[in-house]
Amino acid sequence: MEFADFIKTPMVNNVVLRQKFKKAVDGTLCITGHHLILSSRNQHTEELWLLHSCVDSIEKKLTGSTGTLTLKCKDFTILFLEFQTVEDCLDVCTSIEQLSNLADLGMKYPFSYRPMFEILEDGWQAFPPEIEFNRQKECGEEWRLSYVNKDYKLCPSYPSVVIVPKQIEDELLQRVAKFRHHGRFPVLSYFHKDNKSVLMRSSQPLTGQNGNRCKEDEKLVNSVLSQGRRGYIIDTRAQSVAKMAQAKGGGYEPEANYSRWRRIHQPIERHQAFHDSLIKMIEACSDSNSSMDKWLSKLESSNWMTHIKDILTCACVVAQCMDKEGASVLVHGADGFDTTLLVTSLAQLILDQDCRTVSGFEALIEREWIRGGHPFRERCSKSAYAISKQRKESPVFILFIDAVWQILQQFPCSFEFNEEFLIFLIHHAYSSQYGTFLCNNEKERIEHKVTTKTVSLWSFINRPQVLNQYLNPMYEPNPVVIWPSVAPQSLTLWNSLYLRSHIDQTPHEDAWREITKTREFDKELKAKAGKLRR
Repeated sequence: MEFADFIKTPMVNNVVLRQKFKKAVDGTLCITGHHLILSSRNQHTEELWLLHSCVDSIEKKLTGSTGTLTLKCKDFTILFLEFQTVEDCLDVCTSIEQLSNLADLGMKYPFSYRPMFEILEDGWQAFPPEIEFNRQKECGEEWRLSYVNKDYKLCPSYPSVVIVPKQIEDELLQRVAKFRHHGRFPVLSYFHKDNKSVLMRSSQPLTGQNGNRCKEDEKLVNSVLSQGRRGYIIDTRAQSVAKMAQAKGGGYEPEANYSRWRRIHQPIERHQAFHDSLIKMIEACSDSNSSMDKWLSKLESSNWMTHIKDILTCACVVAQCMDKEGASVLVHGADGFDTTLLVTSLAQLILDQDCRTVSGFEALIEREWIRGGHPFRERCSKSAYAISKQRKESPVFILFIDAVWQILQQFPCSFEFNEEFLIFLIHHAYSSQYGTFLCNNEKERIEHKVTTKTVSLWSFINRPQVLNQYLNPMYEPNPVVIWPSVAPQSLTLWNSLYLRSHIDQTPHEDAWREITKTREFDKELKAKAGKLRR
């Protein structure tokens, strides 16, 4: 089908746009294949350019001969459009509903978008696995790059290049993949330079009720431990859940077969629970008539902050095993591409100062989430306002970014980027003109030629004039391991994200702009003083 088939009316005059804490805009509304555009004759008002894919749900209210549409977006912004006729209101509503739910990936905006800026650095080439491996030269003697999955037949959700123990041959990896759910065999996630411990990730083993063994898997897992050293297997499921999985053909590593490893169950809910939790939390945020007791009760019953606490706790356990005990760690849940990635990513953020820089954090997202096979297309298809029947959507990536924000609040000087950078990433994970977060895995991105037909988000944001607004003015490089508190009193609701349509963020934004100006002025003074001394 063509875009024109979805558009009931391409243009409507005298439409009023209303947003809380902003002046109303009266203008002409245009509907294109990808955007909702509202332009005004008043040169001093901002135009609206909204991607249809950003719309999560639409509510219509008809009053007499007029109508109002409430657009609730995936990034938690809310817009109101007022129409002079019911017919225009209904036509626009139908058009947006169809255009915001296009199933054909090739019709998505990133494939049509042409940048208006000069690409200084191709983001698709910014973090190749070979370069990332070279950055960890210390582990080069014991690990290698394997291209065993170059055709994606061994594991469809893994990248074509993975890092595995040097002594483990590709033939053995092929047998191990058959023993792990979805073929996600153990691979290197992070090498801790200080004590040479390693962090690996995988999916659950297929031990089943009969206690199936795979000696090749045992050999691979044991090969990362040096003589006399022990390791930890961190299972992100409760022990009862892992046993239930065993009855369905999954399971966990029995200590009798992995005698040098101690298994720890550090429970985190499955991805299905996250979506329900987000819906309840946003519903609580939207209830402006709640009393204090009712608000706190709703927030607690949503379990959103509990998920944050559980995720951070598990990441801290992993980091503690590696940093304090010098032990290697293997992390997995069931599938290996949701809670597993949450934990391995946050553990690296805690352990490594490089992950707290802009470039290092982008590289972390690239290797752990994008190449690591997190199914962005399925998980980010809907957000908090849409009650979907798919049950594949889940705010796993939002939980990760929220947990990062929690650590940023506790260590405000240890991160090179600010909270606007984190909000920016969430927005583009759900709706973007860039192709970085498209598809579920590298295999799909290759099939759809994403790297040749779309622009990378990193190409845009890493330009100095753009990146400057996302830098933390208080940043001071911090080489030590940072240990976030997971006490309930230490964790707070992210107002700037979840309550952006309910609480005016202008004072908060103005304060940070003033801090940025002051820090820049201080840097200029120091630079001048340095020149005078020389």
